Amino acid sequence: MFGYQAGQTPLDPEQISGLKIKTIATQEQLNEFEQANINEALIWLNSKRKVKSVLATDFIIQVHQRMFGLVWNWAGQFRRNETNLGVDWTKIPVELQQLVDDANFWVTHKTYLPEEIAIRFKHRLVSIHCFPNGNGRHSRIMADLICQHIFGSAKFSWGQSSLVEPSTQRNTYLKSLKLADKGDYMGLMEFARS
Repeated sequence: MFGYQAGQTPLDPEQISGLKIKTIATQEQLNEFEQANINEALIWLNSKRKVKSVLATDFIIQVHQRMFGLVWNWAGQFRRNETNLGVDWTKIPVELQQLVDDANFWVTHKTYLPEEIAIRFKHRLVSIHCFPNGNGRHSRIMADLICQHIFGSAKFSWGQSSLVEPSTQRNTYLKSLKLADKGDYMGLMEFARS
């Protein structure tokens, strides 16, 4: 908006209506509260020695709820409207279950290398766009969990910076997602390890 510095843009009334913390008024404040909530979710995830089933819809939903549940009323709930990204909202449960089934098959049959399984899963998950917001951050954490809990490998570095704010790293990440949309996962895999 004209007249506001980056991050100071007021939230619109629709965004504010879903907030649990009514004192949040700007994008910068929202980003700070969301990041604090995500940090708590990461502590919870890191306290789990072994996640029983990373590739399960209930766990995927639980992770989103843990990441955003202190900030948003709708955390962990599938979106119920059409967006410019993602599948038709009525198909989210079916598409997510299909992804889980496919990923379990990939793991069992070693269809791809472990890193590629995590990246393909992340890409499809963000493409489904299950939730009203936070899909990119959620899908990156899910890819990390696949690496750690299924394959026993290190999590990704994701460009070693926040991808929420506009930046060169975010632009590179978005370009790699567009290539993945066309079936080319190499850029996304390279970015994930950068």
